[in-house]
Amino acid sequence: MISIHTPPRPTDLSDVRVANRAVVLRHVRLHAPCSRADIAAHTGLNKATVSSLVTELIERRLLRETGLTENRVGRPATMLVLDGEPYAGLGLQVGADELVVVAADLGGNRLLTWRRAFAAPTVATDETVRALAALTRRAVTRVTGQGRGVLGLTVGVPGPVGTDGVVPLAPALGWRDVPLAAELRRALREPGFTVAVDTDANLAVLAEQRHGAYAGTADLVHLTGGTALGAGVVSGGRLLRGGRGFAGEIGHVPLDPAGPACVCGRRGCLAALTGVDAVVRRVLPDAERDGPVTDYLPEVDRIRTLASAGDDSVLTGLAEVGRWLGHGVSILANLIDPQVVVVGGHLAALAPWLLPAARAELSARTLAPGACRLEASVLGSAATALGGATAALATVEAGRLPVG
Repeated sequence: MISIHTPPRPTDLSDVRVANRAVVLRHVRLHAPCSRADIAAHTGLNKATVSSLVTELIERRLLRETGLTENRVGRPATMLVLDGEPYAGLGLQVGADELVVVAADLGGNRLLTWRRAFAAPTVATDETVRALAALTRRAVTRVTGQGRGVLGLTVGVPGPVGTDGVVPLAPALGWRDVPLAAELRRALREPGFTVAVDTDANLAVLAEQRHGAYAGTADLVHLTGGTALGAGVVSGGRLLRGGRGFAGEIGHVPLDPAGPACVCGRRGCLAALTGVDAVVRRVLPDAERDGPVTDYLPEVDRIRTLASAGDDSVLTGLAEVGRWLGHGVSILANLIDPQVVVVGGHLAALAPWLLPAARAELSARTLAPGACRLEASVLGSAATALGGATAALATVEAGRLPVG
């Protein structure tokens, strides 16, 4: 499970040093390039403590000196940036039609992005676990072959996840009570790094908050797109989880009691009205499908082509989907008052035609029209995996030094 930034609570001198490392690393991440004097001035740590911590972090290759200096009166100050080159985090995302793995370093640089077409809803969960393990082993081989150590792996799934790594329900995958973290550890034969599982939306909003167009926004929502919809919520700079870790399951909030059936068993849920399969049914009623095919990319591309050409029926259908999207986002806006809601997946791919109607509906249904922006993600369809890789590095960012 992840937290955007939760420094450890000091209980003894070693914990104090861990907490102080986290403070230094976070300041450099947010303000690099910066000098030792900058860190001391803005964190409240004294200069001797900062000097000691920076020396240690440079030795462990978590920080590096750039060779640049700060122009000021007196002795020039050497500037610092994140290093972390010897380390990588891995993120996996499980979708209805593909598996994705991303490796990233401490600075958020993507080291690899791999995809594998895989229809998880059509196979047993143990087959999905084996496929995830195989993809992980390939990524580990590539990363370690570059001289980097893997510090952790975080998997994102389209459904709520308990603190024990069990997925109680993921309708888009046909899963119920799947102990994914434990099964993946077993399939990897207890790797020498942490294995965690989280909701795809939580990891996607972490990627947005760190690497997206609205990085650093304190109150931010990422709404995933696909066959399932979920909301990852950052409120006051912290991930909103709820009492059991199940916050953000907006996809199964019913909006239209007379609407289409949803995979959860109810009718008219947001996912049933705006999910990618719902969009295809509404906009391309003539689309032919033979069996449980889950790869909607060809249909989304066709919709984009028709919309770009001005097809009236397609534009009308997308506007209707957009209104339902705006209705759903208005619930989030009125409840938690985010500055920005960012949509991903097919919602981002179709944003030029969905968002005008969605924004109008959002404005009509919110108490403070215009206070919440509705935008498309620029991170692409691997945002969850990127967030997973970022989350896998959280122990280092919390001030815990890598072993070795």
